[in-house]
Amino acid sequence: MTDKVTSGGLVVLGLVGLQVGLWATLAPRSFYDDFPGGGRAWVAADGPYNEHLVRDFGALNLALTAVVTVALVTGTPAVIRAAALAWLVYSVPHLVYHARHLEVYDTSDKILNLTALGGAVVLSTGVLGRELIMDHRANPPTDPPPSD
Repeated sequence: MTDKVTSGGLVVLGLVGLQVGLWATLAPRSFYDDFPGGGRAWVAADGPYNEHLVRDFGALNLALTAVVTVALVTGTPAVIRAAALAWLVYSVPHLVYHARHLEVYDTSDKILNLTALGGAVVLSTGVLGRELIMDHRANPPTDPPPSD
């Protein structure tokens, strides 16, 4: 069973993945032209439109959401760790790419982009770390440390 902090982190990751995933999968041209919304266009600023790539990005986000959903439903520590680790493995290279290609954005978009992408790294790291710490507390090592 997950605690409220871990569940909350997973819910945020799942909702982000669901929103981005549905948009990119079902309306790839709109996602390319309009993401993240509010008159901003982060995807279109960074290269030509590729429907296949945008749909695959959407499907990846939906797959991450599926793993998060299983983690929330089962509350199984291994699945929670897998969901958080999957988000981390996805989020770090995504953040690194955008951090290295900020020249296509104005100042406010640079800040918002790095904040959103960094938030996914922080949140997934937090969920994974919290889960590992809670597991360690619930199952402390049984072997005594070696004496010198």
